[in-house]
Amino acid sequence: MTNGVRLIQPTVDFKAAYLDFHDEWVKSGETMIPWVIEKDPTDFAAMVQSLLEAALGIGLPDGWVPDSTYWLVKDDNLIGAVNIRHALTEKLRNEGGHIGYGIRPSERRKGYATRLLALALEEAKRLGINEVLVVCNETNTASRKTIVNNGGKQAANYTDKAGNVINRFWINM
Repeated sequence: MTNGVRLIQPTVDFKAAYLDFHDEWVKSGETMIPWVIEKDPTDFAAMVQSLLEAALGIGLPDGWVPDSTYWLVKDDNLIGAVNIRHALTEKLRNEGGHIGYGIRPSERRKGYATRLLALALEEAKRLGINEVLVVCNETNTASRKTIVNNGGKQAANYTDKAGNVINRFWINM
């Protein structure tokens, strides 16, 4: 199922596929993960430009770190998205980690998340990140399995202000 998938940088060439992907997330009513897919795609070219600039550290809010976004594509379909933070702040060390990823609802349970994380780890290594922190909510069994399948070793959990327990995993490259 996951044969033929690849990561690409955001591009205006995938506008139709991205809008279909985004629309599916919105209609699902689920939390959009990674957070970058919450960005309003109305001005698609500007959204893509902001994603590319974030990787260079351009236009970031105070206290934010550079982050690279990639889309998981198969043929002309956008299957998932991943966001790789180049460094960790205290908040990211506890709640966000280096990598956030998500698979569109209609494509889940097909192995795409495991492949997406594996490809993201390769990109993290290229960025010089040799120890990668990946986190998930304690209730997210599927994400926990994906992280463990990619070599994640559980570290101490973190409980956020709302009382949610966040599982934290380190992956050594």
